[in-house]
Parts: sequence; C-alpha cells; structure tokens
Amino acid sequence: MSKASQEAQRQLDRIVALGYPDVADISAASFRALAKPLIQALERHDLGESILLVPTRELVSPESLISRTSINRMAGFTTMPPRDIISFLPQDGFEPPEGPFYLVIEPHTGTAYVNREPDVARKLIDSDDRLPLTLEEGLAIATQHPEWLREKNGFNLLGSRSADGRVPSIWMSQNAPRLGSVWPNSKHTWLGNAYCRARRGISLFH
Repeated sequence: MSKASQEAQRQLDRIVALGYPDVADISAASFRALAKPLIQALERHDLGESILLVPTRELVSPESLISRTSINRMAGFTTMPPRDIISFLPQDGFEPPEGPFYLVIEPHTGTAYVNREPDVARKLIDSDDRLPLTLEEGLAIATQHPEWLREKNGFNLLGSRSADGRVPSIWMSQNAPRLGSVWPNSKHTWLGNAYCRARRGISLFH
C-alpha cells in the first residue's frame, strides 16, 4: 500500500469506529465500500500522508459530527441548533468534488492567518494560491487530528458561510473541541483561517 492509501484507510477506520455509518444510516461494510474506489486510486497516485478523507454531507450530515470528536476523552460540543449548522454551505468555487468521499490535500489550521478578519484572511489565502476549508473539512480535521486544536490553533472555515454571512469555526473550549461561528468582520487571537492546497475526487484520478 502507498503512504496515501494507508493514511486514508486509517482515517476511514477511525470514522467507522466513531459511528459514521450510523449517521449515514447504512452498514459499516456498505460505508467502507463507498470509500474503496478512492482508496484504491491512491495506490496508483501516492499523494503522501498530508491528506484528509472527507465524507460529503450527502453521505454524512454535519450537524452531529462535532460530538464525535474528542480530546483526552472530552467530547466535542456546540451550542448551535442543528438548523444553524446545516445552514453553512460551501461557497462558489469551494464545492466538494463529486462522490461520497473526497480528499483534501495538505490541510492546515491557518496559523499564518491568526487574528485576521475572515474577509481579510480570505483575500490573503487567495493571493497565496491556497483554498479555504469548508465546514465538513474542518470537522474532518477535528476528528482525525484533534490535537492540532491544542498544539496549533483553532480556525475559521472560510469556504462555508450561512445566509446571514457567518463563518463556521472550531476551537478549544472547556478542554474540548467546540463548533461555533464568527462574523466576517470579527477577529480573534486564538483563531486561524484554515486552508488546503487542493481537493481531489475519484473522477480526478482517471
């Protein structure tokens, strides 16, 4: 197995163990089968270990996923109602690739953009030829790499917005991951603005 396929398999094993098939309302075997083509493609296209395996919201709705994250057995939480969470939609140009699963290449919590207003950070990320992460991608970081929230920084997810302009954010609160939101003209010393280099769906490997 390539390093990339091994890493994707590890991440798949983790979200299966955390009950994602139950959220998707399918069996664990069926859930794994949906990811198999993408993981097999990584055998032929090794993208390295700096990847995130992300299920789309059509497969796994995002509103309950923060509670499946944890740090030192402290479960993630949110004070937002489910209707608020599902209102954060990908912005034009940052929609996920087709398929039940896709990959985020070289994800980062955006330390270089700490304490920047989301609208300002968005321009900086664009000028650096990077892509802002979406809500689903931020939840994938908190699920696969919760320690980043403590070792690096919390982060805004500028690739998603609600109709009223808010941006979803994930940070450490009460020693646990927390999902919340910020206004586009606000800045916080503990929040970076997360980004990646690229997104790859199964169709891009053919």
